[in-house]
Amino acid sequence: MTKIIILLSGIILMGFIAWWFFGKHTVQAKQANIKQNKQSVDIEVKGGYSPEKIVLKKGVPATLNFKRMDSSSCLDHVIFSDLGIDQKLPQGQVEQVKIDTTKPGIYDWACSMNMFHGQVVVK
Repeated sequence: MTKIIILLSGIILMGFIAWWFFGKHTVQAKQANIKQNKQSVDIEVKGGYSPEKIVLKKGVPATLNFKRMDSSSCLDHVIFSDLGIDQKLPQGQVEQVKIDTTKPGIYDWACSMNMFHGQVVVK
């Protein structure tokens, strides 16, 4: 009986791990606030990024304000590989990342270990 319980526990744990890394999760999206022909979004960095998906208007200068609350070294940089941005995020400070919105598209960002992700949609 003990072996069956251990086997079932192992299968459930493997299923949870597969869901955690490969499953489809709901993503919180946020439209940028536009004021005086500039747009910005505040992003909290704490165990990931919140919100994870940002929608920006094409042609309006944009700033993403990352505030890192997490002490994990994984989240100490944010990298936009398509935009050539690799910005350090000091803990407890707001770091501004300027986004080029001249071209519509979907631009992904990730932490320095590529474990946490986010996305900017310019349309």
